[in-house]
Amino acid sequence: MTVFRWFGTAALTALVAATQLSAQRAPTPAPRPQTAPPAQGITMPQGLPGTQLLPATQALFDGYVRDRKMPGIVGAFGLGDLPTVFLSAGTIATDPGTQPAGPDSLWRVYSMTKPVTGMAAMLLVEEGKLSLDDPLSKYFPGFAKMKVLTSPDTSLETRPARAPITIRELMTHSSGIGYQINAQGPLLKEYERLGLVPFSANAQTEAVARKTRPTSLIAFAERVAQAPLVAEPGTVWHYSMGLDVLAAVIEKVSGQPFERFVHARILDPLGMTSTDFQVAPGNIARFATNYAFAGDQLIPLDPAARSVFLQPPSFPYGGAGLVASARDYDRFLHMLQNAGTLDGVTIMKPETARLAMSNLLPAGVSYKNKEGVAQGFGAGGVVYLADEAGGASKGSYGWGGAAGTVAIVDPARRFRGTIMVNYFPGERYPLAKETFAALARDAARLHPGVPR
Repeated sequence: MTVFRWFGTAALTALVAATQLSAQRAPTPAPRPQTAPPAQGITMPQGLPGTQLLPATQALFDGYVRDRKMPGIVGAFGLGDLPTVFLSAGTIATDPGTQPAGPDSLWRVYSMTKPVTGMAAMLLVEEGKLSLDDPLSKYFPGFAKMKVLTSPDTSLETRPARAPITIRELMTHSSGIGYQINAQGPLLKEYERLGLVPFSANAQTEAVARKTRPTSLIAFAERVAQAPLVAEPGTVWHYSMGLDVLAAVIEKVSGQPFERFVHARILDPLGMTSTDFQVAPGNIARFATNYAFAGDQLIPLDPAARSVFLQPPSFPYGGAGLVASARDYDRFLHMLQNAGTLDGVTIMKPETARLAMSNLLPAGVSYKNKEGVAQGFGAGGVVYLADEAGGASKGSYGWGGAAGTVAIVDPARRFRGTIMVNYFPGERYPLAKETFAALARDAARLHPGVPR
């Protein structure tokens, strides 16, 4: 994920000016409702709408919709504790009469679930119930004697693993566990045979996956232990099902269902009332359709009205299962930006938040982005190891989702950003790069003399 490199001084200046202007012209805010309202299109919770505050960024979003690259898009950008700036364009589906996209529209965030799962595990670390360097076999004995593939892409031949998998490695994708989304050949077939598909795309693929997929998190983790590893634990970064297995660890250690723990300790205290592993019937009208592409044409892949997310999942997928609104995910990032606290509610201690957003990879292991730049990895998200000239600060943290969503938080600059869309593949357009470039143009308009 490379989104951070395009966010620099100019974009921050735009956010400062926009949010200060919004706050100056805003009335005293009313208390936030306990249940999220229906999507309202292009709105701001306070003050001027984002379309007036950040016109270049708004024009970018409008252009994506006008050119039919996507039916709708929402952005949430925040600086410090100033009011969040929401921008949106288009609708949540191409069907006539669907609602405008807005801060409370619902989107499949897929792998943006991983940071939530990572933070849930860190709460147990904070309480002393879990240690980053605990062996996974302490909680699931089946992982005590793992085997490593000698040729992961072509054969299922194995050798004994030399080291145990640790909790640290689970949450940083360095455990040697693989993923069905990047497996191929015999290994992919083995994952499918074992039902190791912790991901929902649409009703058609779900019907096939449920024939073999385990029906509980505990059973899933035990099944993962039967599959060979793609690498020796603690030696390389390899995108994995580790966060799904970590969800099972959370369930076992906490003594309550994973989804209940996440709600009780993170979602509910933060007022993230629109975030869940299933879309309730009353929320279908604000749930976006997910699309795929046939050439340049958008094709409904998972229509909202018939979505696989309307039914309970086989189990809550800690790596890819959540649906959320831009307003909700902004609150999660805001809590991290504030080192664990939001609106007087403490989710975790400051030292826990800082540890979770630090580089937790084993010594000698790094994650490299698409440009080949070495980065760190924290509790379910990428971490910048150094300040980048004109870009992200050291300690910036976040991740993206398979359907194009993006989330970042820069604690040093106290900035956060969320972008919501839904289409496969999420990398089709350079949306993050163009969004932060547009923010820089807005900054140039507001403060022509500020260096960029």
